Amino acid sequence: MKQRTLGQGLTVSALGLGCMGMSEFYGTGDEAESTATLHRALDLGVTFLDTADIYGPFTNEQLVGKAIAGRRDEVVLATKFGIERRPDGTRVGVNGRPDYLRQACDASLRRLGVDHIDLYYQHRVDSSVPIEDTWGALAELVAAGKVRHLGISEATPDAVRRAHAVHPITAGQYEYSLFTRDPEEQILPLFRELGIGLVAYSPLGRGFLTGTITSPDQFDAGDFRASNPRFQGENFAANRALVAELEQVAHGKGVTPAQLALAWVLAQGQDVVPIPGTKRRAYLEQNVAALDIALTAEELTVLEKAAPKGAVAGERYAAGNVPQIRS
Repeated sequence: MKQRTLGQGLTVSALGLGCMGMSEFYGTGDEAESTATLHRALDLGVTFLDTADIYGPFTNEQLVGKAIAGRRDEVVLATKFGIERRPDGTRVGVNGRPDYLRQACDASLRRLGVDHIDLYYQHRVDSSVPIEDTWGALAELVAAGKVRHLGISEATPDAVRRAHAVHPITAGQYEYSLFTRDPEEQILPLFRELGIGLVAYSPLGRGFLTGTITSPDQFDAGDFRASNPRFQGENFAANRALVAELEQVAHGKGVTPAQLALAWVLAQGQDVVPIPGTKRRAYLEQNVAALDIALTAEELTVLEKAAPKGAVAGERYAAGNVPQIRS
């Protein structure tokens, strides 16, 4: 497995695995297949695993923890705090208070069955709490040995600078794909200035870039995409046409659209690590094969023309969902 290095010298597999969909947001789960997928990931060298306390809520960390039991030393384990939910799933809101994050970290350690978290992200920035207070408490977790590295997700450039001044940020997790290129404007340049790695979630455009989504009516119950703006009405039709162009490029290269989309993200820099989510071994294996795809400068230019910045139709999230669903 190829490796890449994020900030602060943290080396991870060049492709990670987003585990959220195994427990929530993408329709019905299958614990047995999800566990088999996690085991297969480790066997293939995909050892950078990404979860969060809100996924489930809480059950995704438990699933990942059980799957890696006995293989902890193989894994770079990432989880997150900061979007508070109750056990019944009720969404409380964004919480960056020091007392809360300390409790959240201890709870994640228990659910995961580990004595430390390799990369602990602030899932969302709490505007009601000075970020210096939040990151001061996070630095204490590092000093206590509960956390090895710190990350941040979907934060503004100003928040990134302020947090980084308190304790070095190893990685920032942002949506990044041929569909969503927002980080290119300010985040990527800032990260490269500060020596922070970019972890790209939803590198397959929440599945749209796989080419397997052909109708807005095909989603299972409980799949948040059914109400996502990019998967509705005229937006769906426009985005499906965009994917059709990418499918032609993929066909000409002899790869799948998903592999082409992942190869594009991988080509954006050695400091960029995509974490496509899947709960099936077959898709995992297809994703891993993207690591062997080299895109030429000419092919990158073709993709730039096929999916230029701002080409995707619709907002990333439905109104009111931004703090709750982020991967």
